[in-house]
Amino acid sequence: MSVPFPFTAVVGQDDLRLALLLNAVSPAVGGVLVRGEKGTAKSTAVRALSALLPGVDVVAGCRFSCDPAKPDAACPDGPHEPGPGTTRPSRMVELPVGASEDRLVGALDIERALAEGVKAFEPGLLADAHRGILYVDEVNLLHDHLVDLLLDAAAMGASYVEREGVSVRHAARFLLVGTMNPEEGELRPQLLDRFGLTVEVAASREPDQRVEVVRRRLAYDDDPAGFAARWADEEAAVRQRIVAARELLPSVRLGDGALRQIAATCAAFEVDGMRADIVMARTATALAAWAGRTDVLAEDVRQAALLALPHRRRRNPFDAPGLDEDKLDETLEEFGGSSEDEDPDPGPDGPGGGGQPPSSDPEGPQGGDTGARPEAGEGGEPQPSGAGAGEQSAVRAAEPFRTKVLSVPGLGEGAAGRRSRARTEHGRTTGARRPRGTLTKLHLAATVQAAAPHQRARGRSGPGLVVRRDDLRQATREGREGNLVLFVVDASGSMAARQRMSAVKGAVLSLLLDAYQRRDKVGLVTFRGSAADVALPPTSSVDAAAARLESLPTGGRTPLAAGLLRAHEVLRVERLRDPARRALVVVVTDGRATGGPEPVALAGRAARLFAAGGVASVVVDCESGPVRLGLAGQLAGELGGTAVTLDELRADSIAGLVRDVQGTSRRAA
Repeated sequence: MSVPFPFTAVVGQDDLRLALLLNAVSPAVGGVLVRGEKGTAKSTAVRALSALLPGVDVVAGCRFSCDPAKPDAACPDGPHEPGPGTTRPSRMVELPVGASEDRLVGALDIERALAEGVKAFEPGLLADAHRGILYVDEVNLLHDHLVDLLLDAAAMGASYVEREGVSVRHAARFLLVGTMNPEEGELRPQLLDRFGLTVEVAASREPDQRVEVVRRRLAYDDDPAGFAARWADEEAAVRQRIVAARELLPSVRLGDGALRQIAATCAAFEVDGMRADIVMARTATALAAWAGRTDVLAEDVRQAALLALPHRRRRNPFDAPGLDEDKLDETLEEFGGSSEDEDPDPGPDGPGGGGQPPSSDPEGPQGGDTGARPEAGEGGEPQPSGAGAGEQSAVRAAEPFRTKVLSVPGLGEGAAGRRSRARTEHGRTTGARRPRGTLTKLHLAATVQAAAPHQRARGRSGPGLVVRRDDLRQATREGREGNLVLFVVDASGSMAARQRMSAVKGAVLSLLLDAYQRRDKVGLVTFRGSAADVALPPTSSVDAAAARLESLPTGGRTPLAAGLLRAHEVLRVERLRDPARRALVVVVTDGRATGGPEPVALAGRAARLFAAGGVASVVVDCESGPVRLGLAGQLAGELGGTAVTLDELRADSIAGLVRDVQGTSRRAA
């Protein structure tokens, strides 16, 4: 067994270590979500924590880690009689991003249950993690339905597996820790709220601290056992302190003054619901126990707010998490507790600093006509002062709006999401088939229909039904999938000269928000001047795309063909990485093509590549003014897609509604 990096040898990352320790003292706090860039000791600190936790007494032979003093009455391996048990180390169970539902919650053998009447249950990772740590690296990449199951179990302290009327329940109380890199995408706000605490981690910019990180990491890699031995005393001291804090926790008093500060703070920061108040109360209590006190102080409330509130203030994916500390201090001062709740000298082991283990960070720090009108930058219009020739500075996006639903036609089989029709594990039942491998979703009617003709041959003449393995039918389901939405944005002078880029950016921002809500991946290709650039490779982080869009400069010619060809290459590479995820290309342009030899013909040939490949596409027509050339519509025809104007893109657009009705009428005719 490999020797984990010592928790007390982690350099810096005080907030991360404190949040983990508070959950070790009081698992009721609700776990930790750790956000930060790669190489900031997130995973190392979590894995190191498990070695600090005290051993666990379990019923011998129980696969669900029942407490021998208070065994679970509903344990599938029970019933157990109270009595002596065995002691084992506390576990840290890792949930892989690609895990199946059965791997997480356990598998109930439907075939044996129906054919033999036997409840054969194979425990999953939730059972393994009971009374230990469940660690989810890259939790933001986990499928939504797995996250829902995971957080429901964490909230209820139990896991339920139900299949066709057969159910199994077992206890599942664990310390939930998730880590994520925000650049790879965000969790939905309602899921963020289910994590008790959150911590932002970043690499140190202090040379001395970075040197110490490298020094310790190299020493550990050379001799893991020897390095761990040098930190054994510090590890033992922290382990003993966790035990002492757990014993003290029931005696900690949360006074009315502290409760009033907690309520006032949550109200001041407009946090939805009451979960934040409860988490803050539990965190402040754990902070007092960790400091060796029986009273909760204002300092505990402040630290609890810094850990429990930042992620609960996100209203949309473009909001940065964080907390205004000046506003926090003003609120705490205004609603200060009574004198009985205050202590002028909290001592060296206060929640903000003293008594914490030594610092460290083991992983290191962290197509159309041409020449109809001149474009800006081509001698047509003056440039704003301070901008280079043919280029304007970035403009701010207009306010986002709710957009029409754009979808990929046909039936896909990609990752679960909310955009296009697809065959999925969850959704409405559309038919049945013979199972391929393990049966997961039984189609009862189809199974009975398959078994019924054979009852006489199987010796059945009375009531009841003899079901054999060959009779079982798997339900086929239809739901929604997430797609790759690739934005191809025209940033040339023809867009900027008419002062439309603000509206264009607002429209793209609106589509990005829609992509976030529908669990899509997004990518951004821009073209201007003489070339096209991949401003953002396909990612799940729509806020990263929004940031790139906000800083997008404009001006110069319109290399439409280059933009389309670059987008086609991005799709080719992404198709190799994820063949099941279908793409939706959204081209935002007025349809003009200038620059280089035969720009219109080149753009047409590039567009027809998408049509030949069956790629779904939409052209957002940005042309404005009393005289319109209709070039975007021509481009949409060559792409094999559709064109919508900026106005028609709005979900509440009357023009869009009329267009939809006319399209439906034509199809009906």
